[in-house]
Amino acid sequence: MSNLKKLVIASNNQGKLREINALLAPLSVEVIPQSDFNAGEIDEPHGTFVENALAKARHASRCSGLPALADDSGICVSALNGAPGVNSARYAGEPKSDERNNLKLIEALKNQLDRGAYYYCVIILVRHADDPQPIIVDGSWHGEIIEHPQGTGGFGYDPYFFVPEFGKTSAELAAEQKNQISHRGQALVQLVEIFTCREILKTNNLKNFLGSSE
Repeated sequence: MSNLKKLVIASNNQGKLREINALLAPLSVEVIPQSDFNAGEIDEPHGTFVENALAKARHASRCSGLPALADDSGICVSALNGAPGVNSARYAGEPKSDERNNLKLIEALKNQLDRGAYYYCVIILVRHADDPQPIIVDGSWHGEIIEHPQGTGGFGYDPYFFVPEFGKTSAELAAEQKNQISHRGQALVQLVEIFTCREILKTNNLKNFLGSSE
């Protein structure tokens, strides 16, 4: 992957695309949305984040002919046994609607004392559509669900996801701050670190080879 120059993102979600693009900036890779290749969203029928992310990454790579990155993420609520989980984007059914998803979640938590929840994200990168060794990273971000929305930033469940250590919801955090601590930010930092370590190893191995040849 050391010669990676272009990377297609398996998403049409503008909020996700903004976050991913900002977090991958250190790699100096041209990030291209899958919509540029007329690649539409695919079904996400699987019961795990890993399976859904892998299916999306392979689909985007197949449509574009490029390495592809996909994430599958959602919010998991303790009192609901981890729901909405993998169904977060379609929690209230089709068509997808952040507003209806949030209303359903708040209704489901009515009279619940336990408001604990966490965002979870799996990110997968494939070199090609049939890559047998995809790179897989993940991240989680803990907080709690509040009854009334706060903030206008972010997307999805962000206005209801309260982060106690900051005294704000995810929707109230500045984008740069959110990217440093969010589930997606944590996963992407791991991905950048993997690439950085591989580049260091490659450089050191080359130096050692040249040194031994002298």
